[in-house]
Amino acid sequence: MVTGATGAADSIRTMAAYQSLYRRYRPQRFDEVLGQDHVTKALRNAVREGRVGHAYLFSGPRGTGKTSTARILAKVLNCDAPVDGEPCGKCENCVAVAEGRITDWLLEQDAASKSKVDDMRDLIERVPLGTSGKRRVIILDEVHMLSQGAENALLKTLEEPPEHVVFVLATTDPQKVRPTIRSRTQHFEFRLLSPDVLADHVRHIIADAGLGLDAEAVDRAVDHVIRSGAGSARDTLSALDQVAALGEVFDQAEPVDAVLDALCDRDAGGVLVAVADALAAGRDPRTLGEDLIATLRDAFLAVMGAADEHVAPAQRARAARVGERLGPAGLTRALDVLGESLIELARKPDPRIVVEVALVRLTQPSADRTLDAILERLDRLERGGDGGGDRSSGGGSADVNPSGAAAAARAALSNRRSGDAARASEPPTTPADGMLTLGAVVRQQEGGAGVAEPAPPVEAAGGRIPNLDEITNAWTDAVLSGLPKSIRSRWRGGRWIEPDSRAVRFAVSNEWHQKACDESRCEVEEALRAHFGGRVPVAIVVEGEPAGGTPAVSGAVLPDEVDHIDATELRDADDAAVTGVDLVVRTFGGGELIDEP
Repeated sequence: MVTGATGAADSIRTMAAYQSLYRRYRPQRFDEVLGQDHVTKALRNAVREGRVGHAYLFSGPRGTGKTSTARILAKVLNCDAPVDGEPCGKCENCVAVAEGRITDWLLEQDAASKSKVDDMRDLIERVPLGTSGKRRVIILDEVHMLSQGAENALLKTLEEPPEHVVFVLATTDPQKVRPTIRSRTQHFEFRLLSPDVLADHVRHIIADAGLGLDAEAVDRAVDHVIRSGAGSARDTLSALDQVAALGEVFDQAEPVDAVLDALCDRDAGGVLVAVADALAAGRDPRTLGEDLIATLRDAFLAVMGAADEHVAPAQRARAARVGERLGPAGLTRALDVLGESLIELARKPDPRIVVEVALVRLTQPSADRTLDAILERLDRLERGGDGGGDRSSGGGSADVNPSGAAAAARAALSNRRSGDAARASEPPTTPADGMLTLGAVVRQQEGGAGVAEPAPPVEAAGGRIPNLDEITNAWTDAVLSGLPKSIRSRWRGGRWIEPDSRAVRFAVSNEWHQKACDESRCEVEEALRAHFGGRVPVAIVVEGEPAGGTPAVSGAVLPDEVDHIDATELRDADDAAVTGVDLVVRTFGGGELIDEP
């Protein structure tokens, strides 16, 4: 029994003594910090030349060495025999930091868990106290999590700390740190590590730690942990710990890869199955969507010739293949659609459906009538249909020339856009003669409007402008009821009057009503075009004006011949609106005020 108890105790001590790889191989000197030479060189020179600042801000992604560098700075500032700006690693103070023992000259506080003003006050009260070391170093991790009160409490002490105190603030989100705090520190930015640097580091640790992996397993382990770490040294070594515990790299298809394969093949059923497998494997919809966006971003950068150097070589090759199959238009649309779906996740009862619908839209662009979907289909045709056929279309003829079809489709789309632009830029009709309203005269005098020749009339189908009976019957029977309510309310209060040779005319009671109707004149002209089969110009006039008075036609200008104004021809303006009800009735012409009983 005694022997068994002794063996159990030894086993417990062995388990207790084990350290995670990222802790066991934590850098102890500036020259051991990976990939941050721009930071360590500056700090080493400052220590060697006696120019250490009173406050530093270390920012960068997680696992890149911010806290480790701060601890090395504290170690060298209290080292008994520093060598060329580096700690000796042998004196009592260096050994205490390496072993993680508590000392009075190194204070570490996690601002994420101690973010209140009382926590900061307790820390500041300890700042003026003496220390057994040479310099007291205070490390505040995740400093962007401090509350506003805690930041205010820190601000004054940070600006003028005692000479023996050095503050090191660490954060993964420097934009959230108050500018007044950032301006009182020396800011160093830490970077993600390149795959080459991480690969050498991982191979050294595998050999030094004796993890027992054969040559083939080492290569697979290095690729796996670098992909998992994504440029973070700590995440990479945590993944290596998992590989060491398993003894091998477990081959398992990534859910994101399966979804991407189905997306490139335009396989709607396959993408839904891949999503189901990913969720069954433990991925939640938001995590799956974020992983997809990250992978598609890598593919987009690869297509644009700006591949991310922090991505592992295997991932870069994968991203290049995905980018080649989807193309720039497909990648842009996929990033846009998936980004919008992630925004919608919080507002939908079942987040899974949001991601599935977004992916189905991407696999079946023929069912999506947005302009981005049309452009993506054209891009696929121009590239010869690469990336898999659209399985929703049921296949096509083998004799179709993709390049010719793409050119014809793009020409049709261009003609459609050109036609819309031409209709929008067609010069409107202007009155040949004109009794000027007072508002038109004022606009002429104030703005100095230029002069343009009246545009030739554009007639409806049939070679003529509809007569009064035709336009009235069409308006009452078909056109008005098909317009939106906001437009019907404005146009219901006027009436059609005898047209002239250039346009049908719509009479309203005042200039306010005329202006309100003019805002939706294009929609009314489009509805009349659909009914009569051709363009029907509409002139909006004020009731009582002679033909060609002042129709509200976009782009109308005053003729040059108006040099003299006869005051007897001017009309009095309507009474000014004095109440809110008057303004509402005048703004929405045609409305009727009904008194309450």
